[in-house]
Parts: sequence; structure tokens; C-alpha cells
Amino acid sequence: MSHVVTCFLRHRTAILLGRRSDAVGTYTGRWAGVSGYVEGDPADAERDARREIREETGRTDATLVRAGEPVEVVDGERTWTVHPFLFEVSDREVASNEEIATHEWVSPPAMLDRPTVPSLWDAYRAVAPTVETVANDGTHGSAWISVRALEVLRDRAAVAATADAVAAVARDLRDARPSMAAVATRVNRVMATGERTPAAIRDRASEAAEAALDADEAAAARAADRCGDAVVTLSRSGTVLAALREAEPAVLIGESRPACEGTDVAATLADDGIDVTLTTDAALASELAARDVDCVLVGADAVLADGSVVNKVGTRSLALAADAEDVPVYVVAAAAKVRPDEAFHGETGDAADIYDGASPVTVANPVFERTPAALVTGVITERGILDANGVRDVAAEHRENAEWDGETGGR
Repeated sequence: MSHVVTCFLRHRTAILLGRRSDAVGTYTGRWAGVSGYVEGDPADAERDARREIREETGRTDATLVRAGEPVEVVDGERTWTVHPFLFEVSDREVASNEEIATHEWVSPPAMLDRPTVPSLWDAYRAVAPTVETVANDGTHGSAWISVRALEVLRDRAAVAATADAVAAVARDLRDARPSMAAVATRVNRVMATGERTPAAIRDRASEAAEAALDADEAAAARAADRCGDAVVTLSRSGTVLAALREAEPAVLIGESRPACEGTDVAATLADDGIDVTLTTDAALASELAARDVDCVLVGADAVLADGSVVNKVGTRSLALAADAEDVPVYVVAAAAKVRPDEAFHGETGDAADIYDGASPVTVANPVFERTPAALVTGVITERGILDANGVRDVAAEHRENAEWDGETGGR
């Protein structure tokens, strides 16, 4: 039995496929991911994966997203153990070697219509997003997670026999992250629009995922115009990070306990050459008061229909401090993050993150909190800056889309 790696490089929502050339010994002319033999211990197959990526594409900057469980492939007298990997790349530059005759960036379901190496779709499914990874992702922001949810819907629709089967997956995705409005609103939009056939849903989900990335980028660009020379923020929002990278202001950021996402953001911005000061969450208000700040810029996991904002705990106290110092507070978020209602779905962190002693101490460790609309200057979206009335209009639109599933669709 031979051990091989198969690597899927993802940019935005597309993956790289290469057609194998005459220079390879097996499956000439078939489409595949970046692949090759495992030369050492299969338990360290990631090393072989990175070697193959470097040799076949010329890239050394791929970021590992997921390593999947090995896939056993039997093809006639041949038996392979495939070690699948999913990597993210920042662009689509490829310097292919002689093993690849040609390459294309495609939506993953496209491999179902091509002559591929055996079980390529199975290898992809081992590392592709799932309902479970959407539900359990504690690292990424809601914008990123909502795009992955649309990819799940796209991939399941590509192989589903009935529209009911796709609708069941859509319901699971819609309900996977109640605190993250964009997941539900983007799934609802796909299900509410056009024909309800698996093929039509697949195509709409694919288009919606690309449109979601465009919306997040447009919102970030609008936010960059509002940054000024000095900004205060907290937590980790991909849209805020993009805005700060474009505007390059001086940044004061809270560490954002308990996961300390702010620390990673501070390091990323500093590596980009931006002037960054990292402080504790408790000191963020006093540090804001001591500085000449142009605005507070934060992300959102949801914007409720009344204009209030659900975001990482610490946002409300930061907004209160900004109000006391007459500093505007902007929330940057795609319009998809507006909920159709005013329901606040919180998430609770592990009590041990705060206290793990023996005494009977009651622990409150909320992950998200609600910041009133009165403390928010404006919500910056791809559609422009929304006030409370603008938020209500978007909420009404999302309520209509939620009706695709009857009374349960707005959850």
C-alpha cells in the first residue's frame, strides 16, 4: 500500500486543480490536486504536502487550514492511502513544474464533471467545510464562517438527490451559529431566491459565497475612509483588519480575553509596519481617554433590527468610554450581519477560563454582548453607512428571505 498526499489550495472559494502530464507515472491526463508520494513517516505527511506544493506550484506561503483523515482508495490492483490537506493562499499565482500539463482554479463541484484521479472528491470532502466546522469554529470571525457555510451548502447541493435533502442542510447551517447573523441571512437568501432544485441552489450558493467576499471587502474599504490617523479596536474582525491595513492609522487594541485574539491582530498589524499599541481590556477605556483618537472601529457578529450591535464582550464598555470622550463609534459589517429581529443569542465561554478553584464561585463568562444603538455612530456596510432606519430596512429584507422555511426560517 502506497501513501500519498493530496493538497487542495484554496483562494477565496475556488480550489486549484492540475491536469497530470506525461511526466508522471500514473493517471496521465487526469485532474488532481497537488499530489505526490509520502517519502517519510505518514504521521508527518504535512512535510511531504508542503514539499509537493513548493515543487508543483512554486508557492511557499500556503497556510494550512485542515488536515483530513486518510482516505483509502482501491483502484483495481492498486491501493492508496491518501492524506488530504486544505491550504489557503492569498492569490492565484502558480509556477507549475513539468508534472502539471495545465491548471485551473475552479469551484470544487467542478471536479465531479471532470476525469480525475480516483476518489478525488472523497479526498476533498475530508478537508472541506462541514456543518460541524461551521458550528465549532472558535478562531475565525462571522464573515469568514458565513462564507464557509455557503460552501457547505454548495457542496452538499452538488451531490444531493432532492431539494429536501439540501433544505435539511440549509436548516442545520442556519441554526449552527445563532449569534452570527451572517450565517443565517446568507443561507436564507440562497434558499429564498429562484428555483429550489439542487443544481440551482448549488449555483446560487457558489455565487453568494463570492458576493459575500466582495461585500466584506467593500465594507472594509468604506471603513478605511473613516479611520483617520488613530483608531481604537478590540477582538478579531477580518473586515476591521482589512480596513486597518488599508488605512494604516495608529492602532490601540485590547487583548480581548480569554482567547486574546487582539494579541494576534496586534502582531499582524505590527508585521505590516503599522504603529500598534496592545493593552489589557481593563485599561482600554483609560488608554482611549489619554490619546487623541479619531474613532473606535469594531466588527459585529450581528446587528439587531433595532440598531444595537452584538459583538465580542468588551465592545459595550469601549463604546461607553468613547461616548464619554466624544469619540465616534463605527461598526463595520456587511449588510448580511443585520438580523431580521431583535433576538440576542449569546454564547458562554468555559468557566475555567476565569476560575478553576475549589470554592463555590459563580462564574459569568459571556463571549458576546449587546451594545445599544444609541452608542453607535453608524454601521458601515457595502451599501453605505446605515443609521437605525437603514438597519430596519435591511432587517425587513432579511425577514422576507427567512420565510423560505415557514415559521422557523427566522431563527
